[in-house]
Amino acid sequence: MTDHNLLYQPTEVSPPGDTLRDLMDERDLTQAELSRRLGRPTQTINEILAGKKEITEDTAIELERVLQVPAHFWLTREAQYREYLARLRAMQANRDAVPWVKTFPLKAMQEARVLPTGRLVPKFVETLVEPMLSFFGVASPEGWAAQYDQLQVQFRRAKPDAQTDVAAITAWLRMGEIQAQQREVSDFDAAELERALPAMRALTVADAATIGRELTRLCAQVGVVLVFVPALQGTHVSGVARWLHGKPLVQLSLLGKWNDVFWFSFFHEIGHILKHPARRAVYLDDASSGKQTTAPEELEADRFASEVLMPSALAQALDQLPLTRKDIEAFAAQTQLHPGIVVGHLQHHGRLPWAHPLTQLKARYDIQPRV
Repeated sequence: MTDHNLLYQPTEVSPPGDTLRDLMDERDLTQAELSRRLGRPTQTINEILAGKKEITEDTAIELERVLQVPAHFWLTREAQYREYLARLRAMQANRDAVPWVKTFPLKAMQEARVLPTGRLVPKFVETLVEPMLSFFGVASPEGWAAQYDQLQVQFRRAKPDAQTDVAAITAWLRMGEIQAQQREVSDFDAAELERALPAMRALTVADAATIGRELTRLCAQVGVVLVFVPALQGTHVSGVARWLHGKPLVQLSLLGKWNDVFWFSFFHEIGHILKHPARRAVYLDDASSGKQTTAPEELEADRFASEVLMPSALAQALDQLPLTRKDIEAFAAQTQLHPGIVVGHLQHHGRLPWAHPLTQLKARYDIQPRV
């Protein structure tokens, strides 16, 4: 992110015509004489002196010949003045862009360290326009709308009613894009991804640090970019599957942080990558909401995740299992699953209530993003 405190922005820059006028006065040159020596109309000299007409490369060389002041001096002064005028226009545009900035979850983005910190008073919010544009890699709110607001037409939402804050969702997606740009992965190989599923599933019994490191490594080996981006206020997204620059990207928010939700979300997104390789679709999912979806692609991804975590044969055996801590832990050990995932499966299928004491078998993850 650009450090805007390092940008030198003088409060006022005079036009190069002021310097030209001073030199003319020192040398007792009239506009008419300078016009004749340059071979330019007097009107052109008037406009340069007033800052209305730019000093071009040709004019700079001509001034060098007449006044013995190097061409690069005139070109530098001209560039500084034009940049100053452009920044004045940008300052006004930034003031006009404040309502756009306010649509984003500013405090959450500050906590995620993608925006400068400070009290969100009106004057400070105005200074966030430039960092916000830099964060998204766009030149204006119109550029954001063209690149990110329009991205919503590609959204395939599992829970549309819970995902109405497009600004927050695009900020969260952008955080994933920035992480993904820092990763190097192999070329995508769907067959290798299929073969890696058992090794990925085996990590359900590992600690959070190992899961974050090893799952990222396994994904990279088969050409999938995996990033962890904490949820932002207003997103209601547990994960997303999409293609970015020709590579499949799985982005997880750890929404809720329960391990059964995490693993179901992960394999759900992997299901989208394998089953729905539409390069322009953005599959936004919220596995923690508890609401059922009827979208065919989401149902297929749900079935895929369930079959990886709890194949049909194991699910049938689980149906007959006594619902005691000892039996659940033994079943989990036998099937190489974390007990919390077994409990989550039982709760999802109505055999255990969500508030059952066995919920304590679930783990909560805090997987830190890799930077």
